[in-house]
Amino acid sequence: MRIGACVLLLAAGPLLAQHSYTANDIEDGARTYEANCSGCHGPEGNLVPGVDFVRGKFLTVSSEDDLARVIRKGIPGTPMPAATFPDFMVFPLIAYVRTMGETGKGTLPPGNSAHGEQLFEGKGQCLSCHRVGMHGSRMGPNLGDIGGLRREVQLEQALLNPDKAPSPEYRRVHVVTKSGAQYSGRLLNLDTFTVQMLDSAEHLRTFEKSDLRELSVITNSGMPSYKDKLTTQEAADVVAYLLSLKGAH
Repeated sequence: MRIGACVLLLAAGPLLAQHSYTANDIEDGARTYEANCSGCHGPEGNLVPGVDFVRGKFLTVSSEDDLARVIRKGIPGTPMPAATFPDFMVFPLIAYVRTMGETGKGTLPPGNSAHGEQLFEGKGQCLSCHRVGMHGSRMGPNLGDIGGLRREVQLEQALLNPDKAPSPEYRRVHVVTKSGAQYSGRLLNLDTFTVQMLDSAEHLRTFEKSDLRELSVITNSGMPSYKDKLTTQEAADVVAYLLSLKGAH
């Protein structure tokens, strides 16, 4: 199930919740959805006619077991293919789809994307961590197509309430060598004997664990909250700009 080929044809009317989902289930499912389903369904889950995940509108499945079967096997004669990811990823994907409506819509007013771009590059200093197109840093996630992957409410939460664990590919690490030198950066690889990072100057550094006094993987995202740094309208403008980023920049 790849981007551009996922068409979940689900149950006619609301599909009643049958399980309790953990925050980790939903977060894992969100990553699977973004990578495999948002190309056809869109980040808001409403691009397929008659289907709207946020509002609980589905088409042709009556239970979550049916939904799991559709994800695993696809629907012959439609653009919906069988899943190409392992079975253990199916339940988190269902958890995310089933709870999209609970997070609702964002609370910010309509934004101006042109002004949001100015704020993103200026006052917000977002390019010091993020990259859009050929501009910015590789320390944080590349946002060049974020508008085609994330929902408005997710972008709002990431901007105003970002205190959560980072995606595995953007974890940070801090090391102290036996000589006392300290380095922090984006973790690239951690194995039995070595650790690799991209430091704050975007230099690749490799350390032997035996040469280190301290090694710690940083568990928070490192993303600052802009709740007190931007006005409500400025935050709305930045979110509008992020929503406009769909690979064209």
